[in-house]
Amino acid sequence: MSTEATGPTATEHVDVLIVGAGISGVGAAYHLQQFCPAKSFALLETKETFGGTWAQHTYPGIRSDSDLYTFGYGFKPWTGPPIATADEILTYMNEVIDENDLRRHIRFHHTIVGGDWSSASQRWTLDVQRTDTGETLQITCGFLWMCAGYYRHSEGYTPEWPGMDRYEGQIVHPQTWPEDLDYSGKRVLVIGSGATAATIIPAMADECEHITMLQRSPTYFYPRPNSDELAETLRELQIPDEWSHEIMRRKILRDGQIIHELSASHPEMVIDELLAAARGYLGEDFDIDTHFRPRYLPWTQRIAVVPDGDLFIGIREGKVDVVTDHIDTFTEHGVRLQSGTELEADIIVTATGFNLNALGDATMTIDGSPVDYAASVTYRGVMFSGIPNMASVFGYLRTSWTMRADLISDFVCRLLNHMDELGVSVCTPTIADADRDMELRPFIPPEEFNPGYMIRGRALMPKQGAHAPWVATNDYYLERDEFPVIDLDEPELDYR
Repeated sequence: MSTEATGPTATEHVDVLIVGAGISGVGAAYHLQQFCPAKSFALLETKETFGGTWAQHTYPGIRSDSDLYTFGYGFKPWTGPPIATADEILTYMNEVIDENDLRRHIRFHHTIVGGDWSSASQRWTLDVQRTDTGETLQITCGFLWMCAGYYRHSEGYTPEWPGMDRYEGQIVHPQTWPEDLDYSGKRVLVIGSGATAATIIPAMADECEHITMLQRSPTYFYPRPNSDELAETLRELQIPDEWSHEIMRRKILRDGQIIHELSASHPEMVIDELLAAARGYLGEDFDIDTHFRPRYLPWTQRIAVVPDGDLFIGIREGKVDVVTDHIDTFTEHGVRLQSGTELEADIIVTATGFNLNALGDATMTIDGSPVDYAASVTYRGVMFSGIPNMASVFGYLRTSWTMRADLISDFVCRLLNHMDELGVSVCTPTIADADRDMELRPFIPPEEFNPGYMIRGRALMPKQGAHAPWVATNDYYLERDEFPVIDLDEPELDYR
C-alpha cells in the first residue's frame, strides 16, 4: 500500500485538522468530504502509514475483537468474516482511502507536540514534528478534531515485578513486538488473559514447544464461529452488499443489546451461558470455576471473543496450559508464583494492557494558559467545557468503537455547517452558572466499566456532570437516537 504524501509547509492553514489516520480519523475525513465539501482539511499521522492500532500491533494472530459489520464503517460494506485479521482490516481501510481520494489529505510522519488556541485569531496553532526528518513546523486550523485513540502507542503497560532484571530470557510486550522474534520450539509464558492473550496464544501454540497463559484472575470468553449463517444466506441470495451490510449491523446490534440488558438484569444467567460454552470445549473435568469464572460481572469489562473456540481447542489438545495465580518474583529461568510453583520459560510475553493517554499526550494551551483536560467536563463525550473548537473521539466500550466514531462524525459535520449558517467561527461548550456546583463523576464510572487501564488512567480523563449535556453515556442504544437530534442552539454551546 502506498503511503506517500506531501508534507505541509510551516504556514499551512486548514479549516479542520484531524489528528490520527486510524479507524476514527479516516472515518472523520470521509464524513467531512461528504457533508462539508467546502471545508479544507488534513489528517496528521505519526506513523508512516494509516491504520492506527492495526498498524501498531504486529503480534501473531492480531485480529479484531469486534465483528467487522459494526467495527467497519456504515458507508462501506464488509464482505469478509465477522472477526478479521489486521491485514484484512488494513486492506478494507486502504480501499476506503482510495475509493474516496483521501490519501492526498494525509500527512504521514507528523506528530503533534503541542498547540495553542488564540482567541484573537480564532484558530489553533499546532506545533508539529516530522518523525522521519526531525523537522519542526506549525499548522493552523479553525477546528481541531482529535482522533488519536486513547492509549500511548509508543509503549505498552508492563508492571514492575520483583526480579525482572534477573530473568535471562526475553521479555516482550505485544504492543512493540520484535519483527525477528523466533519462538519456534521455545517455552513461552504469556502473562495476562484479555483479548490480546487470547489472540496470541492460539496463534503461537503450534510452533512453540509449549505455551502457558498465566493470569492473576480470569476473563470472560465467548467462543463463536467466525462466520454467520444469516450473512452466508444473504450472499447465496445475491442480496446487494450494501443491504447485507446494513441487515447484519442491525442484527448484531440487536443481539448485543439483548446481551447487555441481560448482563445488567440477570448476570448469573449470562455467566452460566459463558461458562457452559467453555465447558463444552474443555469437558466436565476441567476446573472452569478457577480458570474461567471472573470476579467481576459480565460487561463491566469486555467479553473477549474466541473465534471458532481456538483458545479452548489449544487447551483441550494439551498445547496450552492455564495457570491462575499471582507472581511472587521473576527468577533466572521464569517466574515463581505465590503458590511456590515455578514456571520456566524462554520467552515471557507481558500481555498486560496499555497506558491511557489524553489528547495524544500533546501539551495544549488556550491563549498561552495550559489546558487542564482532566478538570474539564465533557459535553456529550465529544467536546469539553472551556475548550473552543475541539472535538475528540472516544468510542464505545461495549459496542464497536466505530459505531460511536460515526455518530460523532455526523455531529461534528452538523455543528460545522450550523456554525457557517450562523456566521460564527467559534463554539465553546460552557457550563451555566446554575450548574457550576453540579456533582461531577469520572468520565467512565468504575461501577460501569473497570478494566485496569481505565483505573490506572482515570486521573487523565475529563469529568462528566450530573445531567445532559454534560454526560458521556457510552451507550449506543441511547445515542443513536439522541445524537441526530441534538439541539445545536442549546445554551451550553457558546457561539462567537
